[in-house]
Amino acid sequence: MKEQAVPAFRLERRSVQKPWGRRDVPAFFGPVPAEGDPLGEVWFPDPRGDDADLLVKYLFTSQKLSVQVHPGDVAARAAGYKRGKDEAWIVLAADPGATIGLGLTREVSREALCAAALDGSIEDLLDWRPVKPGDVLYSAAGTVHALGAGLVVVEIQQNLDLTYRLYDYGRPRELHLDEGIAVAEPGPWRGVSATVPNVRGRSRLTAGPAFVVERWQGATAEIGTDGEAPIWLVPLVGASRADGTAMEPGSVWVARGPTHLEVPGDTTLLSAYAGSAIRAVVTAAA
Repeated sequence: MKEQAVPAFRLERRSVQKPWGRRDVPAFFGPVPAEGDPLGEVWFPDPRGDDADLLVKYLFTSQKLSVQVHPGDVAARAAGYKRGKDEAWIVLAADPGATIGLGLTREVSREALCAAALDGSIEDLLDWRPVKPGDVLYSAAGTVHALGAGLVVVEIQQNLDLTYRLYDYGRPRELHLDEGIAVAEPGPWRGVSATVPNVRGRSRLTAGPAFVVERWQGATAEIGTDGEAPIWLVPLVGASRADGTAMEPGSVWVARGPTHLEVPGDTTLLSAYAGSAIRAVVTAAA
């Protein structure tokens, strides 16, 4: 039976402490307690659980994260999961020299990739790319990757909590070499579409196989979606409004029904939705 559509609603957030996290996080996520590990992640899970296509997180890094890989839809379903895991990062802040490792510098065999993970040379095999605020990178499932230190990013991903860790700089955490090598694409990153200006205050930041991410500024939108085709809304700057309710930075919302959205010119909002087709949801310029 078709799910009943509901207007936009705010998602609850869940903070996750990590040894590689940060204490200097945006004010709307602080203050971070002095005791225990710093803040590494803030999750915004959808109350529909596994039925939700996407998941939004904020990530804060003071150290390199593990070298890892995620399965695609076919491999994930064979392992008993509902979907695979493509993900995209929108860089909000980056220390000088900050990098993200995305893909390998050259094609290698799976055997060579496994050997590099075992002896640590995978760290040098990874293609570490300098990043700056505003950069957007789409990492399709199978891409070997790692976030570097000194970053604040929004991560938009397919809704799957499954990571195969290939290398962790000697930290005492479990590795998943057999599973990870089996699903990895042992070669350079295959990029997807970059920023493309659209109409009426809207730009497509990236459109991968699994989802689309857009940036909205100076737009009025009538979102004509329904419960089976929700749109995730991530306010970054200023107070955009959904049906008259302010959506402040540090929150994430989901529109699962007809919603009137206002994004004034001095505000910035990310929108994301599953599938690769660009949706025509903005009906009037602000």
